[in-house]
Amino acid sequence: MLILYNFGIKIYYFFIFILKYFNKKAKLWFDGRVGIFDSIASKVDPSSKKIWFHFASLGEFEQGRPVLEEMRKHYPDRKILITFFSPSGYELRKNYTGADYIFYLPIDTASNARKFLKLVNPEIAIFTKYEFWYHYFRQLHQNNIPLYLISGIFRPKQPFFKWYGSFNRRILSFITHFFVQDGGSQDLLRGIGLNNVTVSGDTRFDRVAENAALPNRFELVEQFCNNSKVFVAGSTWPPDEKLVGELVSTYPDWKFVIAPHEIRDDKINALIELLPNNSVVRYSGIKDLQGSSQLHKAFQDKSVLVIDNIGMLSSLYQYGKIAYIGGGFGVGIHNTLEAAAFGMPVIFGPNYSKFLEAKALIANGGGFSISTNKELTEIMAKLQNEDFRIKAGSAAGNYVQTSKGATPTILKYIEGKM
Repeated sequence: MLILYNFGIKIYYFFIFILKYFNKKAKLWFDGRVGIFDSIASKVDPSSKKIWFHFASLGEFEQGRPVLEEMRKHYPDRKILITFFSPSGYELRKNYTGADYIFYLPIDTASNARKFLKLVNPEIAIFTKYEFWYHYFRQLHQNNIPLYLISGIFRPKQPFFKWYGSFNRRILSFITHFFVQDGGSQDLLRGIGLNNVTVSGDTRFDRVAENAALPNRFELVEQFCNNSKVFVAGSTWPPDEKLVGELVSTYPDWKFVIAPHEIRDDKINALIELLPNNSVVRYSGIKDLQGSSQLHKAFQDKSVLVIDNIGMLSSLYQYGKIAYIGGGFGVGIHNTLEAAAFGMPVIFGPNYSKFLEAKALIANGGGFSISTNKELTEIMAKLQNEDFRIKAGSAAGNYVQTSKGATPTILKYIEGKM
């Protein structure tokens, strides 16, 4: 099985090499790893004490960020080293000031893992939610470097729990301790003989609650909203945008802030085509405007603000009364907790079965899943009732507040081992 794994890694690398000529993200992924070991060797002192955090992408970074920042406070003498697998994480957080070193993770081969750990020499390694790399995990194990998985979530259909999953189970055997989101994950791990498990919850709750308490302010967005009732649609894809677009004409007394998942011009233009004529203002078109008269003219008769900018969404929800989270008509919904933390009802598409928080929001009345325009229209009509809307928003906000606490649980355990 290891032969197939190694072959698969090489095929993946070759595929990215070809794709980089046609795809910007693939080019960033490939080019970001060119000369990576020289870069690490020139910047990192292997003799210093370091804590290594690895994140698949931006979402996992935000999920693990509370633990990272608490470790920084508790251990100011340690250096923090971050690696990312995806460009969507690295490119947006490569200048993050909470870490001393930030790199792409070299692909998972035996030689790369040996070389990386020799250059970095971390005291401990912390991975968030998923990404299980055989050679890195094995090298950490062989070098007696503790490896922790935080905010882990496991499902019965994963290969770890299948008759053919012995290789996958071996990867898990290299993990020093699992911090998982729920009891179901703990039971699955115990079922394959892994008892080094703590049900700590999900660190995302700590992160979104912290963000909701101290969100970034956007004065231009505030001026656009101008005390109106605001519908915020975040991380949307075309199927989501088609549905949301049909609400704009139906609710002329509402304003809509839409932050698409992809912000290429062609994607933004396609979104605008779905919206009523002359209803839209783009954030990029107003961010450099000065003076209230210019802004008044730009906002005049506009009911939709399209956010064609990265990094604003988690704080944009503060301006909303209702949130719609995209992705539910594709592989799965995006982050519902960022919106719920602000105490607002959350609407999303039908593909949410892998997301515990979405199920919980539906169960407590703070979340609503829709599959059709008719269903969205019906729930939007219900949410026009202020009492109903406030009750749903309170349920969502309370769910976040009562689910906090994973970070101190994790910190307490790791501190006892360091």
